[in-house]
Parts: sequence; structure tokens; C-alpha cells
Amino acid sequence: MATWQEFAESAPELAERVRARLAAHQHHVLATLRRDGAPRVSGTEVSWRGPDLVLGSMPGARKALDLRRDGRFALHANPGSAEDLIGGVDAKLAGRAVEVTGEEHRAWVEEAGPPSPDSHLFRLDLTEVTTTGVAADQTHLVITHWTPERGVRTFQRA
Repeated sequence: MATWQEFAESAPELAERVRARLAAHQHHVLATLRRDGAPRVSGTEVSWRGPDLVLGSMPGARKALDLRRDGRFALHANPGSAEDLIGGVDAKLAGRAVEVTGEEHRAWVEEAGPPSPDSHLFRLDLTEVTTTGVAADQTHLVITHWTPERGVRTFQRA
């Protein structure tokens, strides 16, 4: 697994594209695992705090309880409209969410001013990042995939 900063240092161009996609819209789709193993999708917002990509949650929200029990997640950046994707990429990230507690959580509450001081904060450690876009000549998809072990690999699909 890697922090956002480690990912960005390993794959700076890919990280720039993914960050731009995440920053283009406030709301994204988070997938977590319910207690019975079934997927749960929730809306979420993400931001950066130091070297980390983070997400917050209201106290006791189902997604937060899911992540506390099993930190595995998938995050699909809001693709926006079809026009937004022209010349751009669709971005997906996966990994493990780790709840931030203690002094670091208190500092976040003071800095960010979330609606409630007992809001959850999770650091998103990455196991993979994928972007999908259409080639400039519009003839095929270009899929770029990164993992900490294998780095960046690019595939084409007709």
C-alpha cells in the first residue's frame, strides 16, 4: 500500500490526472463492504491532508462503520458529464482506509471544522489506481493502471 504522496512520487503524471479528476467535482462514489460482505455504495467527498488522501464522515454513518470493520474500499471519481470526459479520464482508486484518531484527529477537527467534533476521518492508503480514457484518434480506450508493486502499466482496448 502507498500514501497519496508515495503514489504521486511513483507516478507523477498519473497522479496529476487523477487529482484533477477528483478536484473537478466535490462528490464521488465510495464502495465499502457491509457486514455480510455485500457491497455498499455511498456518496463521499475527499481532500488532501499532508501526504494523504482523506475522507471524512458523519459520526456513526454506515460507510464509516463499514470502514472501521473492514477498511477495503473502492472510490470512483465523479466522471461528470460526457463532455467533461472528452480529452480527460475516468479515475478509480482502491485500497484500505485507516481511521485517524487521537491528536491528529483533533488537529483535523480544529483545522477543517467538520459539522461535528466526533466526525470520522480516514486516510486512504492505495493498492491500485486506474484511469480510462479515449485515445485522441477516438479508435480505442487507453487504460492506465498503477500498483505499488508493478508501477504504471498502460493498455489499449478496441
